[in-house]
Amino acid sequence: MPLVRIDLQKGKDAAYRKQIGRVVYEAMVGVGVPADDRFQVLSEHDADNFLFDPDYLGIHRTDDLVIIQITWNEGRTVEQKKQLYKAIAERLAKSPGVRPEDVSSMSFNCKRSNDNGQVAEKGGRGYRRHHGNRFRYSEAVRR
Repeated sequence: MPLVRIDLQKGKDAAYRKQIGRVVYEAMVGVGVPADDRFQVLSEHDADNFLFDPDYLGIHRTDDLVIIQITWNEGRTVEQKKQLYKAIAERLAKSPGVRPEDVSSMSFNCKRSNDNGQVAEKGGRGYRRHHGNRFRYSEAVRR
């Protein structure tokens, strides 16, 4: 289950923020994240709490900067990550109109052993869902 954090300055309307989330999700599906695996936290910040260097590495950034952090299981290649970052920047430029220079994307990889899975109910019985496999909850806990 990837978790995406999207941070930006306050002042954009809900449609703008939702479109950013939609674009990031669609780009992730494009590199193999399962459909419906969408978990995102969008946070707005006052300018006093959203600090960045406007010209770091010679790239001019504005107050429209969007910072995207993706935490997911390891296993994607460098090429897949580059494809993802490019798709996000290009699609955000089209809608809602974020300049590519104002998009900062990064990903953090977790080892699968750090993923505890999640408990879900199915047919009144406890199951533990882990990496797409289903185990009886009681069996998974005993491991």
